[in-house]
Amino acid sequence: MATNIGMMDSAYFVGRNEILTWINNRLQLNLSRVEEAASGAVQCQMMDMTYPGVVPMQKVNFDAKSEYDMIQNYKVLQDVFNKLKIEKHIEVNRLVKGRPLDNLEFLQWLKRYCDSVNGGIMNENYNPVERRSKGGKDRSSKGSQKITKSLQANNMHNSGSGPKQAKTGAGGDVANYSGEIQALSKEVTDLKLSVDLLEKERDFYFAKLRDIEILCQTPELEDLPVAVAMKKILYSADAKESALVEAQEYLSQNLNAEEVEAEDEH
Repeated sequence: MATNIGMMDSAYFVGRNEILTWINNRLQLNLSRVEEAASGAVQCQMMDMTYPGVVPMQKVNFDAKSEYDMIQNYKVLQDVFNKLKIEKHIEVNRLVKGRPLDNLEFLQWLKRYCDSVNGGIMNENYNPVERRSKGGKDRSSKGSQKITKSLQANNMHNSGSGPKQAKTGAGGDVANYSGEIQALSKEVTDLKLSVDLLEKERDFYFAKLRDIEILCQTPELEDLPVAVAMKKILYSADAKESALVEAQEYLSQNLNAEEVEAEDEH
């Protein structure tokens, strides 16, 4: 069962279209971008499908929009991981920002994990729409009612304002909103360009690492100490600690052993 999956694992070469198809087919959704899963609700339901009854779906908020509500979903997911002894740290602060690359990588990991549990076979007895209906909608609807009542009270309180004042304020607001929209549109465009550049850079370095991996797997080289040390780095599953020290120690031990062997022969 895959829990610690290294960055060179084939899981991280699965494209976003395949990930979206996998989610939409299994959960009967219609996501068009991976960042639409940033709330954590999709991940919770995927685990619910993989381990029926383990996820407390009544605590999952499928209408989560604020970071606070999203974090609550990820807390549910992390509790499920802990219960199942899945050694996977969730980078919640990065995922809730809705950045495509962070969410894609987490979903790539999730797909690989779920496939390792059930062999990629969909649970035919699982009804995703019915299970979603058990999510935290009651809590959300109550919150919406409170907000609606609050807005109605504010509107009644402000209804005494004169027409001229309201009209003038509206004109100023339109001008301000127009400027804000233009600024936000430019920011979105700049962010998209940055993401595209980052993805190209990532693909560039992944391609180089893949070439090194293939070279280390050739029959003439795969058993050489240098090739083994390089594979230790490539296949390291722990993102927090560098595998360089372990690889250096392995290489040093083998080189020393070869020197001793050479001296014994003489």
